[in-house]
Amino acid sequence: MEDQKDLWAQTAAQFQETLSQSWTKALVNFQNLDFSAATAAMPPMAAPSAPLHFSTEKLQQLQQQYLSEAAVLLTQGFSAAAPKTDDKRFSGAAWSDNPLAAYTAALYLLNSRTLMGLADAVDSDEKTRNRVRFAVEQGVAAAAPSNFLAFNAEAQKKAIETKGESIAKGLQNLLHDVNQGHVSMTDESLFTVGKNVATTEGAVVFTGELFELIEYKPLTAKVFEKPFLLVPPCINKFYILDLQPENSLIRYAVAQGHRTFVVSWRNPQADLGHKTWDDYIEDAVIKAIAVTGDIVGKSGVEGGINALGFCVGGTMLTTALAVLAARGQHPVASATLLTTLLDFNDSGIMDVFIDEAFVQFREKEMGQGGLMKGRDLASTFSFLRPNDLVWNYVVGNYLKGETPPPFDLLYWNSDATNLPGPFYAWYLRNTYLENKLVNPGAATVCGEQIDLGLLDLPVYVYGSREDHIVPIGGAYASTQALPGKKRFVMGASGHIAGVINPPAKNKRSYWIRGDGKLPKTHAAWLQGAVEHPGSWWTDWSQWLQAQAGKQIAAPKTYGRGKYKAGTPAPGNYVLAKA
Repeated sequence: MEDQKDLWAQTAAQFQETLSQSWTKALVNFQNLDFSAATAAMPPMAAPSAPLHFSTEKLQQLQQQYLSEAAVLLTQGFSAAAPKTDDKRFSGAAWSDNPLAAYTAALYLLNSRTLMGLADAVDSDEKTRNRVRFAVEQGVAAAAPSNFLAFNAEAQKKAIETKGESIAKGLQNLLHDVNQGHVSMTDESLFTVGKNVATTEGAVVFTGELFELIEYKPLTAKVFEKPFLLVPPCINKFYILDLQPENSLIRYAVAQGHRTFVVSWRNPQADLGHKTWDDYIEDAVIKAIAVTGDIVGKSGVEGGINALGFCVGGTMLTTALAVLAARGQHPVASATLLTTLLDFNDSGIMDVFIDEAFVQFREKEMGQGGLMKGRDLASTFSFLRPNDLVWNYVVGNYLKGETPPPFDLLYWNSDATNLPGPFYAWYLRNTYLENKLVNPGAATVCGEQIDLGLLDLPVYVYGSREDHIVPIGGAYASTQALPGKKRFVMGASGHIAGVINPPAKNKRSYWIRGDGKLPKTHAAWLQGAVEHPGSWWTDWSQWLQAQAGKQIAAPKTYGRGKYKAGTPAPGNYVLAKA
């Protein structure tokens, strides 16, 4: 008996020593980790200086937890139960029914938790920790056993049940996606721009080098006298605001009695690769404001129109208004900013890429001309959420041979757009890197020094609570940068789903402060905010109507004077592919 006890103690000690050696080896490898492979699909960014240093306290806690959990798991071996997790990659019955799969999933989850814990334990500045965490997240997501047919129990089960048909279909899907140049997130064959997305009735009333201006047919007998101009992000196509009738913000605005116009950006090719930020402000946004005013007879009228900017479109709209204000012109009565950054101090996950070296790299690459390819931009945004927007579709499309379900928003997401290199390079340096827009006189655009303090107009500021592109704190910061009367509203969900939330679906919720106070931080604002069920659109509609003036008879024709109806909406520019 004593011999058996001694043998067990010796075996346990050896096992614990093996775990300790594994931990030490893993820690050394992590400290000298080459992050380039984990971020190969991403824009170049400076790697953290090696070796990394860790918080001793966090490291000890993490080591104890890892050794304890690893000992239990390795002792149980293939008899280990499937991990209890909310991770949908391993929640299917096939994982729990297969002992090897259950063990593999449990081991992966333990290792991934530990690696992410090591990233959080890095003793450095916040930017370095964020970069390490981001790089580790990319590697951990790519290494999941669910991404490989040899380990994915669900894919194996489906292959057996379909007698290999799912594998054959997966290969077909892979070849299809290779040919089209991107991973399919939806069944793109079911959508056609102008037929079942971007269908609100209207016509192009102006065509410029950078954009088409579309006017929409009124749905009411009377319209408000002040027209409504929407400036979407030029990084995407405008029809995110006009997907299908039941979730179209454009159609909703028209139905509320607004004479509605939208900027439809041209998808630039090589011939526009020299265009700058100034070109887009002067020849596009300011031009769209002027043409809208001309058409409705409000040209040169103080506060003659209302305008909305979405994401980068909001940044561009605000910049254009600041340029006009510097010239003593104030043609816009009110502005709506949706998930927009003006103060780039809190730029969220995008900050991991931005430093002087990265911006200089982009300036040398395309600052004097060239294109930022739409596919590269789309890939960057997808890898910000790798499990949801990359590997989920790799597994479904290729390992399981599934066709992703139809989803208009994801079809739009795959319809990429290019950006002129000089425009992109200016944007990176002057906003994300140097945050000039909120510093009076720091940025010069179209020959004018930018001062947001001159924009004394009512502004409706919207931010999405779970936005990973424009963090809610960054969106809220616009309330501190603008001097006029402001209303801030926070919606549930993320960058797109939070915005595209029509009232008829009665989904999600939004938050407002009844007292209208706008303290310095979003956290302080939230303490007095009250949640309301449903869509923020109804609150915004009431606000916009108060800025829109009296009601007049709806026009019976598009355009006016030299601005005549041309190509029916959605126009020609939106059809061009990147």
